[in-house]
Amino acid sequence: MANRVAITGLGAITAIGNTPSAVFEAALSGRSGVCPAPELAFGAVIPLVASADFDTESVKPRQRSAPLDRATAMALAAARQAVTDAGPGFSPGSSRTGIYWGTGMGSAGTLEDSYRSIFRENNWRLKPTSIVTGMNNAAAAVISLEFGVTGPALTYSVACSSSAVAIGEAMRAIRHGIIDCAIVGGSEALLTRGVLSAWSALRTLAKDDFRDASRSCKPFSSDRTGFVLGEGAGAMVLETIDRALERNARIYAELAGFGLTSDATHIADPSPIGQSCAIVNALQDAHMVPSDIGYINAHGTATIAGDRVEVESIRRAFGKYAERVPVSSTKALHGHVMGATGAIEFMITLLALQSGSLPPTAHLALPDPELGLDFIPNSARHDVALSAVLSSSFAFGGSNAVLIAKKMAARGLSANR
Repeated sequence: MANRVAITGLGAITAIGNTPSAVFEAALSGRSGVCPAPELAFGAVIPLVASADFDTESVKPRQRSAPLDRATAMALAAARQAVTDAGPGFSPGSSRTGIYWGTGMGSAGTLEDSYRSIFRENNWRLKPTSIVTGMNNAAAAVISLEFGVTGPALTYSVACSSSAVAIGEAMRAIRHGIIDCAIVGGSEALLTRGVLSAWSALRTLAKDDFRDASRSCKPFSSDRTGFVLGEGAGAMVLETIDRALERNARIYAELAGFGLTSDATHIADPSPIGQSCAIVNALQDAHMVPSDIGYINAHGTATIAGDRVEVESIRRAFGKYAERVPVSSTKALHGHVMGATGAIEFMITLLALQSGSLPPTAHLALPDPELGLDFIPNSARHDVALSAVLSSSFAFGGSNAVLIAKKMAARGLSANR
């Protein structure tokens, strides 16, 4: 019998808030964290960003062995929140606990600082800690050190799907008894001149809305022009439901389904077949049908191709129910946080399930008539009866990850299925 998996702790650092409750409140109210960043200008271009109000230097790890990159500091701060939120009975220091973490580009700030030192300042004497600060698995390693976790500490780098994949793989490990609990999530801090310039060259970044820059990212809108890069971290505690019930933990939801596919068609153009297969696989894994899902937090990047393909994938997977299920994208507010996006958006999705309030798709004054789904335009929807919710993360490279959570059944029921 497979273990069922509970979500018992949440943590977040984002452009719209540095706690889960603050993030969810901002998502419901449509408060945007997007703004121009003249200090990051490259050439004549002033980029739009969704930056977190977060002091990296305020994070002091228990075992200080090297400086922390901004992405790692955010990861540790979010993980601390999640562990605290899981309650005093949660003790992660064990070989039966794992760290499953996602990041798209790792410690971009550390790498850019090193390149600047070498090529602009002609200084080849880099910090001796540059490698351990800049490695992609720095966040997982620091979280493991912080909490004394001696089980697996794994890093997943699958572009925009990274943290969703990390969450899903941790769920599988708990289900099959490899570990009993895990600290999971993702972090990203890509707001550097080099990274912003590279994304600008790809022509996927949103154009500045001259009337209000904070409204520049417009998923599913006929005047959408792309996404805004954000930064932040999202963290969760997962554990077996038996373990959570035994310690009388507060359970946000049951992590019920995970679908993971690859397009194998193009490294940058998404495939509706691959995306819809991931949704179907997640539904099957959760033993659900489309009508069980009461809300979809979409990947919703606000690119022309991305939004169209995602809507087609929802129609393929949900059939006649597609036009009845509410769908929204919160990237308009917290930005596209790349490797951390899946964890942050899944956290928002969980809080929607718990509260019955659905965050809107902000800045949707002109819905694209070719898309035609219920995108919850501009204003939150409250008092919605929900039993299960779905969050999608679709990445360059063709990786598609879909997570499903459902409300816990009455306590006292068997934690096995």
